[in-house]
Amino acid sequence: MIRAFGLLVAATIMVLVALASIAVGAKELSLEQVWHGLFENSGTYGDVVVDERMSRTVLGLLAGAALGLSGAVLQALTRNPLADPGLLGINAGASAAVVTALTYFGVTSLSGYVWFAFFGAAAVGALVWFLGGSRGATPVRLALAGTAISAALYGYLQAVMIMDEAALGKMRFWTVGSLTSATDETITQVLPFFLVGSLLALALARPLNAMAMGDDTAKALGANLNRTRALSMLAATVLCGAATAACGPIVFVGLMVPHVVRSFTGPDLRWILPYAAILSPVLLLGADVLGRIVARPAELQVGIVTAILGGPVFIFLVRRRRTAQL
Repeated sequence: MIRAFGLLVAATIMVLVALASIAVGAKELSLEQVWHGLFENSGTYGDVVVDERMSRTVLGLLAGAALGLSGAVLQALTRNPLADPGLLGINAGASAAVVTALTYFGVTSLSGYVWFAFFGAAAVGALVWFLGGSRGATPVRLALAGTAISAALYGYLQAVMIMDEAALGKMRFWTVGSLTSATDETITQVLPFFLVGSLLALALARPLNAMAMGDDTAKALGANLNRTRALSMLAATVLCGAATAACGPIVFVGLMVPHVVRSFTGPDLRWILPYAAILSPVLLLGADVLGRIVARPAELQVGIVTAILGGPVFIFLVRRRRTAQL
């Protein structure tokens, strides 16, 4: 009952932060101007509020939820509370695909390289699963395979960017992580992946709970270990791949939020996943709003803000609390 009430409180906070994301920006508008822009969609106010801030807020909600869910699933899959999408090379796969599209295929628009990013993430996810042992995959094998692939891809990424100054300039902005490129077209492209990945992640709560008690116990409870691991990899890849394709690699959201959530929900993924899906957008949109305020009239990209805030906060949490066991 308490956890259900907490979920309602978290949802209320998410709505308030989303409203703040619409009302506050690098361009100062009064609440009356925001209201006219939102509901009358007229003139300059409509362009700023609806075409820019509304799309940006919606993408922040979707990407935040995707990063939180993928982080929670990967932490359960690897039995490592400090795991995040970068551990299995998903971010590296998306980044390598984008720099390839920019350098060798001449793709310059977001609508073009969003697909490269997504399929790069998916290809690396499949490769990690294959190298991790496929049917005999274990958390350690998956983590080692992901780390090795990430190192190789980031080496490729740096080599290409050094040789191609144009790619270096474009990738420098993309790799920071930002919501500024949000458009209706981008949201439409990635929305199906967000929905499918979210439903799959939520459906895996029970089998992942069983796996947390050990492989033998999970088998005794009827869990199919290989199928659960494969579907978990698929869910995390789809979610993180879509978020990274749309926004660039944003750090700490998928790592920190599930860890914090676990400290007050316990290890039950039936609660961790919904909480992570709600509170991760709070962190992402809150960081985005803060970035618009502190650097006016310019903006500080959300990936920079989450890194600046996330590092010290996460160190504080790790030092002050015993790391939750999975």
